[in-house]
Amino acid sequence: MRSAAIWLWVAALIVVPVALSLASPLLQWRDPIYIAGGFAGVLAMALMPLQPLLATQALPGLSAFQGRKLHRLIGALLVTSVGFHVLGLWITSPPDVVDVLLLRSPTPFALWGLLAMGALFLSAGITALRGPLRLRWKLWRVVHLSLAALVITGTVVHALRIEGTMEPVSKALLSLWLVLVFAGALAKSTRSRAIARPKL
Repeated sequence: MRSAAIWLWVAALIVVPVALSLASPLLQWRDPIYIAGGFAGVLAMALMPLQPLLATQALPGLSAFQGRKLHRLIGALLVTSVGFHVLGLWITSPPDVVDVLLLRSPTPFALWGLLAMGALFLSAGITALRGPLRLRWKLWRVVHLSLAALVITGTVVHALRIEGTMEPVSKALLSLWLVLVFAGALAKSTRSRAIARPKL
């Protein structure tokens, strides 16, 4: 019963912001590619809180192996969604995307989005190349958590500063949830390192 309640709560926190963004009146006169690109960005943000929850095995009913596998799958989906988000913006307004990439955008929220995207892509690349690069697990974890912090910070500021299709209250709650679950995962990781550290 408790497991079902947790999963229903998690599903609601993901689905509600996405559904409300799709019902936004601001989409009425937009091109389909713009709507799809915007939806991809909202979906990526909505899925992000799952990553720290899966990494710390906080979701019930999943084995450690299943959690790691789903964590990697959602990571790939995040990269794909963000890529499609940027592609949609590029197709509908190439000059705006160029301004962001050249760090001359007049809208600060776009630069926060660029920070989040860059950290996400870099994290995915380092994870994919962890074997060939022969990164030690402890070093990789520090880099992975640091980049995750940049992704989350950039995403939250990017979303909160945009007055767009996301409904304000659900967007704020999603942002708060994302920050809290990452902070919890970071605290748990710190505690596990302290426990594992040999006493002098």
